[in-house]
Amino acid sequence: MKKYKYLLVIQILLVSAFCYSQGVNMQLPSWEEGMMDIHHINSGRGDAAFAILPDGTTLLIDAGDMSETHPRTLSARNAPRLPNTNKTAPEWIVDYIHQFFPKGYKKQLDYALITHYHDDHFGELDSLRLKAANGDYRLTGITEVGNKFPIHKVLDRGFTYPINLRNPEIQNQERFQNDAYGMVPTLKNYWKFLAAEQTRNGLVHEQLIPGQNNQIALVNKAKKYHNFNIRNIAVNGTVWTGVGNDTLALFSKGEYPGENNLSTCIKISYGKFDYFTGGDISGINGTGATDDNSVESHIAPVIGAVDVATLNHHGNRDSQNDFYVRTLRPRVWIQQNWSSDHPGDEVLRRITSKELYPGERDIFSNVMLQANKDVIGGRLNQYKSQNGHIVLRVYPNGNTYAIFVLDDTTDKREITAKFGPYEAR
Repeated sequence: MKKYKYLLVIQILLVSAFCYSQGVNMQLPSWEEGMMDIHHINSGRGDAAFAILPDGTTLLIDAGDMSETHPRTLSARNAPRLPNTNKTAPEWIVDYIHQFFPKGYKKQLDYALITHYHDDHFGELDSLRLKAANGDYRLTGITEVGNKFPIHKVLDRGFTYPINLRNPEIQNQERFQNDAYGMVPTLKNYWKFLAAEQTRNGLVHEQLIPGQNNQIALVNKAKKYHNFNIRNIAVNGTVWTGVGNDTLALFSKGEYPGENNLSTCIKISYGKFDYFTGGDISGINGTGATDDNSVESHIAPVIGAVDVATLNHHGNRDSQNDFYVRTLRPRVWIQQNWSSDHPGDEVLRRITSKELYPGERDIFSNVMLQANKDVIGGRLNQYKSQNGHIVLRVYPNGNTYAIFVLDDTTDKREITAKFGPYEAR
């Protein structure tokens, strides 16, 4: 009997030690082959998600860097730059990638995907941006990340819509000019970066092709992880139909629906596990009604139910329409945000509605500002976490996953909370 009691005590101690090692105020356990990690990084200046795929292939989705020459950026309406102002937002992204980069792999990003050409997703040129020491471009967003951390392949939506503001082919001229006001100089700088890095590091640049499921592929051990793939769901408003590689164009030539609805959208699948991220696409029209012609409404049926989804357009009020929420019905929602506009109160009501889909769902946010708390109030308590880097870890074979929240106020980035494991569906 004493022997059994002794073994029981040892077992309890081992389990306690294991749980403690996964607990708060500890470092995130290192990625290991077979896992998939997606780090939703909070710099306070826009979206950035760093993914380590099951064989060690790396992917960065966006590198936001809003200009601090705009009064709003430094106001209480926006998040502060985190963890502090000792580095630029892209430098903090690079610092984060260095900390969690898979050990033993070549220090380069295999892929970087830019969802669309807005400052909080790929940077913004202004008078304060420094010139690159080794190229004729300035450092902001993805150009600064790529200058400091080599990228093998950059993918984006291309530029189907011309940048000549007087081009008569463009409908919705006012909308285009409002977008293009800050976008065109930054785009030109981005193109200079691509050209310079093609010469310096052999960078490859491609437009994401809607419907394809092998354009972003594992580069190390693809055959070993045959149950993994990334499907390109939509690009420039051209959406995958769900049949082969067939696509449907939602917008006619010359129609400019706004930059957000041109976002690249991808679905990542690993075994039973599915994850969707769609940049800033929307699903609600100007009067607040569900837009049946929106990108959200068209892609929802081909995406189907997923385990985890990021909130489109940061959870702004024009996103997550009823049909989209009911169709994807994720167990976990992740909100990448930086503004007091995120979330829209009505969006929060939709994603938490048991009338749209039954069952539990957990919501995590990078940022929650005081303005949100003042306006939305107690409904924000439905979030499991309101601040911090959000790490999605999918375990080998894609059967289970967990969410880790990391402290975004320090460069140590220790665990502040852990949720799960969840069962993939």
